Amino acid sequence: MSLTMPTTTVEGIQLTVTPFRPDAVIGTMGLPTLLQLVPNPKKEEDKRALKYASGTMRQHAALRSLVQRTLTTQKGRNVLTYATYIAAGINGEHGAAWSLPPVTLWLDGQPGAIGDELLPGSGIRTITVIPGAPVIAIDGETQVTAWHALYDEPERYGVGYEQLSRIRAPFELYFGLSVEDARQIFYDRNVEGVPVAKNLAMSMDQRDFGTQIAHRVADTVKVELDGKIVPFSRLVQARKRQLTKSDPELVTISALRVLVITALHGRAGLGLSSATVHDGDLPEGVDAGQAERELVPLLASLVSHLYPHFEARGAISAPAVLAGLGIATHQATSWVSTGSRLSQDELAQLLQPVHFEREARYWDGVAASANASGTLNFGGGAKDAGGRVADALLHPDSEYGRRIRGWY
Repeated sequence: MSLTMPTTTVEGIQLTVTPFRPDAVIGTMGLPTLLQLVPNPKKEEDKRALKYASGTMRQHAALRSLVQRTLTTQKGRNVLTYATYIAAGINGEHGAAWSLPPVTLWLDGQPGAIGDELLPGSGIRTITVIPGAPVIAIDGETQVTAWHALYDEPERYGVGYEQLSRIRAPFELYFGLSVEDARQIFYDRNVEGVPVAKNLAMSMDQRDFGTQIAHRVADTVKVELDGKIVPFSRLVQARKRQLTKSDPELVTISALRVLVITALHGRAGLGLSSATVHDGDLPEGVDAGQAERELVPLLASLVSHLYPHFEARGAISAPAVLAGLGIATHQATSWVSTGSRLSQDELAQLLQPVHFEREARYWDGVAASANASGTLNFGGGAKDAGGRVADALLHPDSEYGRRIRGWY
């Protein structure tokens, strides 16, 4: 005799929602439900804790890193202030004059189940999010982190669990979108209103031609990492504008974008490094297809050739140096309009003797400034120093050209 199995029922978190487009809904949920759906971003950035976290948590953290900026920026410093503000609102200290925006969530995949309309014609229905399905806050993550802070230490903020359990959090939920679409929503929601660093926000703009090509180049280049061949994109930081010594990545996506824009436009690209570049902003007579067909293999070859300098964490990862490299590479494009056109071999010969070590004797006064102890500061950026780097790369016999090649 065998037992009859029950009718298949999708288990998970049920949300009552109203759709406003085929792949998006709005609604409210209890605060404990929100915190269960969206793990604490602060904990996901704790490398030590993440090392011992569950596989589900590690996968969630990896996905989040593709569409969100880190809490080590001003965003993270705002969490305490935000939590304090929310607590004061809960306790009536602001009266009616306080508000929180709905949190924008992204479910990577589809809901486990979608119910029928609860009231015919209303659109109101339930959807079920299956356990472990990754839900990311692509807008309002600072608020979510603040809610986690309140729930973890309510006494610190003068609130109680009973108060928090009564909270209904408004949300909008997108599902079935690609990572690229989620990044675009991040860009659209943040670049105009919240002061996200412009270069960082640009790296999330999937409509920007420079960002598109930068991602394609990073995916095209293959490098060896821990004995495995992986895309260079694994070593590209897409969430922060600057790298720290502890970061495993070797270059930022915003810096790679500068390389693309200057390779596309030459020196004129320096002025476009912080501006959105659409298909209509390409050099005269060049369409997007031609630019992509030429730039992706050209820049992929350049990055592959210079990868040892990236791996050594040399000066090559600085935006100013990449801007100069882009201007030099522009001379190898078919649409170059000034100066002598270079072949790829001629470009490689110009770059071969260059010292990319982060040492003052090579880069002080060219792409960086050195203090009394010889420590370099590349803070001038692409616009300030990219032209000097290009001159040094293209003119070996100039003062700067000899310096970066160690010809004293």
